[in-house]
Amino acid sequence: MTGAYYRTSETVVPFSLFTSGDIALFQAGSHYRLYEKFGAHPLDYEGTKGTYFSVWAPNAAFVAVMGDFNNWDHYSHTLFPRWDNSGIWEGFVPEVTDGSLYKYFIRANSGEELEKGDPYGTSWEVRPKTATIVHRLDHTWNDKKWMQERRSRNSLGSPFSVYEVHLGSWRKPDPAAAEIFYSYPEITRMLVPYVKEMGFTHVELMPVMEHPFDGSWGYQQTGYYAVTSRYGTPEQFMEMVEAFHQAGIGVILDWVPSHFPYDAHGLFRFDGAHTYEYADMRKGYHPDWNSYIFNYARNEVRSFLLSNAIYWLDKFHIDGLRVDAVASMIHLDYSRERGAWEPNELGGNENLEAISFLKKVNETVYALYPDVQTIAEDSTNHYGVSRPTFMGGLGFGMKWMMGWMNDTLDYFKKDPIHRKWYQNDLTFSLVYAFSENYMLPLSHDEVVHGKSPLLYKMPGDEWQKCANLRLLFGYMYTHPGTKLLFMGGEFGQTSEWNYRSELEWHLLKYAPHKGIQDFVKDLNRLYTSSPALYELQFEAEGFEWITVNDYDNCVLAYARKGKSAKDWMLIVLNMTPVPREQYLVGVPFGGVWEEVLNSDAPQYYGSGVINTGPQKAVKQFYNGREYVLSLRVPPLGMSILKLTAQV
Repeated sequence: MTGAYYRTSETVVPFSLFTSGDIALFQAGSHYRLYEKFGAHPLDYEGTKGTYFSVWAPNAAFVAVMGDFNNWDHYSHTLFPRWDNSGIWEGFVPEVTDGSLYKYFIRANSGEELEKGDPYGTSWEVRPKTATIVHRLDHTWNDKKWMQERRSRNSLGSPFSVYEVHLGSWRKPDPAAAEIFYSYPEITRMLVPYVKEMGFTHVELMPVMEHPFDGSWGYQQTGYYAVTSRYGTPEQFMEMVEAFHQAGIGVILDWVPSHFPYDAHGLFRFDGAHTYEYADMRKGYHPDWNSYIFNYARNEVRSFLLSNAIYWLDKFHIDGLRVDAVASMIHLDYSRERGAWEPNELGGNENLEAISFLKKVNETVYALYPDVQTIAEDSTNHYGVSRPTFMGGLGFGMKWMMGWMNDTLDYFKKDPIHRKWYQNDLTFSLVYAFSENYMLPLSHDEVVHGKSPLLYKMPGDEWQKCANLRLLFGYMYTHPGTKLLFMGGEFGQTSEWNYRSELEWHLLKYAPHKGIQDFVKDLNRLYTSSPALYELQFEAEGFEWITVNDYDNCVLAYARKGKSAKDWMLIVLNMTPVPREQYLVGVPFGGVWEEVLNSDAPQYYGSGVINTGPQKAVKQFYNGREYVLSLRVPPLGMSILKLTAQV
């Protein structure tokens, strides 16, 4: 046959990109590059330009591709079912090229007719339109230096200070116009320099995958393989990632393999049956989010999700995946009443299929990309979330420390006069801090739905609120573990996050908010330049309590240590608005100490209770140590000191 013959005689030509090996891996749940096979692939076949389409629809009696190239005809471009009972429909359509709109018309075995977007589509129309777009990913990367060095930047022994961002509401052209967004290039020009100036090491983007409803913030997705077209093209997003890399900043994506919405063009009942979701709604329906849960027991679904994780690392040079809602994935009774869930075959409440799937994802990711990180959002005490699978763990690199976040915020909400009764809220986290590789999050979930912004969780007048917030940040940055801060927190946003508007940037005109921002900037500088704060951030050897029982004064003191004996920092916290003058702190070293950061410094809108000049440790046995320092401990503040000359 010639190319001309295809164009005049056949609307769909038999053709396949699949090998028998691909099918075997797909059906075994182990294929991690399905994006090279499924979806729409523009190519030349025997001298004819066109597009190869393939879709998995095992319950379909008939599948056709329709689009702007055939006036959305349901029947003119029928795909061929594969002979191997894989449920794959495929074919080459001549003259369909980049930019063509398409959907799959599916008639189920039951006779039901559906119109679906492409689960593997790389580009979609801007919502509320729902067609997929034929799009060949095409970008020449210019981030070789970062990619060669990122093993050290992303290692568990490196500083991780993460700025969590929602691209549509960080800044807007018109804060009052919810429907108008900056483009990827415009956001890049503003966001990359800002993250760099603030000193964050990584940025974490709330889901950028295609989603139909802005109010889901990207967590209810229809296009798992497509960056949202709200802000531009996949290549423009690649350029954003590249710009971050060129600035020495890693990019983490929120990834949602837990659930998906019921939109008619999405994955739900894809071919008239429960293809991607569990058929038993006790496992397949998520009551909290009114969405549907992937069937982790179905190997083809596992391959779909496994390939999706690899896709972002492969095609977009992503440096980490923060996996959303892990707790809901691995627990059958998550947010379900008694009788609304069924135990597993062992009689327990764990979803053994989801656990097996997460292990498979992490094993595959780290085998292929040992220089990236996977991070679990998990609020439970499930064993070994961030431990290797060969030790019985789930294999994640890090886990969000939700208990620290909840206990810490509960403590800081309390009036300082009552705090001495609740010191355990702060100290308890160190009981389990080294059982996992923890990331300390102050995330978007804490500043929405009536929870109030971080600043207004703090008690007291304006000065005390700001001092408390600086103290909270200082405590987070000096506590073992990596750090994550949601946008707006770094300058004391005064209203809850609103995805329809932008952050309150005008607040930076005022000294209290500029002071908070400058303090976070200096915290990042200190954290990333001090091995004592990150080298042993997941090891008990990196932390030591100095003063833990001074309840009446609400003072805590602890040391952070690096691998070298010289890397030793002293952190002193005062949780009350009463300055503590000549406060004695026992230290193991004699010599000269220097205050390297104080949250009460005037440049941060503090009251100026600081330790100026060298502080000399005196030989005196105190609180179990051989030397003692006499310090000024600031009100609602923290002082960080470093040994500069030892005797």
